[in-house]
Amino acid sequence: MHRTILSIILLISLAGAADAGLHYSAESYAALPSQWRGFLMDHRLLRNIAIKPKTEAEAPPLRMRYREEATKLQAKPKLTPDELADLGALHMRLGEVDRALDLLRKAHEANPNHFAIAANLGTAWHLLGEFRQAEAALEVAVRLAPGKLQLAEEAHLKLVRLRLRGQPGELDDLFGVRYVSDKDGYEPGKIAAIQMKKLPAHAVPLAQQLALWFPADGPLLWQLAELANAHGDVRTAANMMEGCVTQFSMNHATLRKHRQVLRDAIENVPAPKIGEEHIDKFTSTLTFRSRRPLLSKQDALPLPAIDPKGVNAIPWELFGETSMEKPFKVRFPKYLQELEGKQISMTGYMYPLGEDPDLAAFLFIESPVGCWYCEMPETTGILFVEMPRGKTTRYQQGLVRVVGRMALNATDPEDFLYAVRDARVGALD
Repeated sequence: MHRTILSIILLISLAGAADAGLHYSAESYAALPSQWRGFLMDHRLLRNIAIKPKTEAEAPPLRMRYREEATKLQAKPKLTPDELADLGALHMRLGEVDRALDLLRKAHEANPNHFAIAANLGTAWHLLGEFRQAEAALEVAVRLAPGKLQLAEEAHLKLVRLRLRGQPGELDDLFGVRYVSDKDGYEPGKIAAIQMKKLPAHAVPLAQQLALWFPADGPLLWQLAELANAHGDVRTAANMMEGCVTQFSMNHATLRKHRQVLRDAIENVPAPKIGEEHIDKFTSTLTFRSRRPLLSKQDALPLPAIDPKGVNAIPWELFGETSMEKPFKVRFPKYLQELEGKQISMTGYMYPLGEDPDLAAFLFIESPVGCWYCEMPETTGILFVEMPRGKTTRYQQGLVRVVGRMALNATDPEDFLYAVRDARVGALD
């Protein structure tokens, strides 16, 4: 059964940082625009940081990492201006905007010409809906911004000014193109030629950057959906509009109308057949510069010595170091090769292969997804987990720990790259 699921997945899935609006020195970005699937995965990861779990043990790994970094900074007797900016950013990511505002206001009074503090202060006011104060802080940030961050800061300031005179839940027309206008009709995969000519080349990377700074902002996601549609990616646009309605509870009439137009369009396209090449009627005209926007710091962290008889805890970032070339030429990192056949331990989320809650096998991923077809991980981010013969485990929605024997696949293109055999599933420690 898992070969069929993998075939479907394969059919579907076949530069510089800009860290300003929410400035945290350990949070850096790849060159934008990123591919939509990777962008939506990291967009969700950042959004989940601010969601307070019932217990800290249930927190996503990224939230735990940010909490640890905030605790370290808070323990210092005195912080530098850069550290004050970082702590303010961490508070905002963790959903503690009031704490961030109090800290950043004092930091700005003491350091009026510090760019990151001013930018983060504007972001804190923005998150609280105080757009007049946000505008004042961002005017300072624009004046202080380094050249490479100038456009991003100006886009943030423009967004705040639009919010000052706009209505809640409206589309942000950041780039001077009337996406919400249906005067000339709304079409899947394009906008009017005269409007397309007005669209700046940097529209998508700037909109992606803003959405990464504000991952819980529904109208920004709608803006990105319209940009995706304008560039021909109708499926992604429809999925993002679906998220605006279902995840962000947006009810704007134009959003719902556009969402329905795009849904109708993709439903009329024949579904891809397994084993056959499928050419999508709707293809993106964008040139992407990275697969995912968030850059990992894992390469800077030392990996522990492998225990041949014990259980080895390993990070998800390790799997991302696997390289693949056509036709199915796989290179696993040396550390991962040395783990084959040994016991490993990982935390992540279960994704069932069917509707039965008692699972003999399941997919295991780093973070939960809303729409599997638009937010699913790449093949290097999916583990196939098998329980011991004759045993099952109950499906769980939250973060779980999986322990089992590591198996790698470098020969069969119809099977998963990684498997965990004879697995045990349990709650976090």
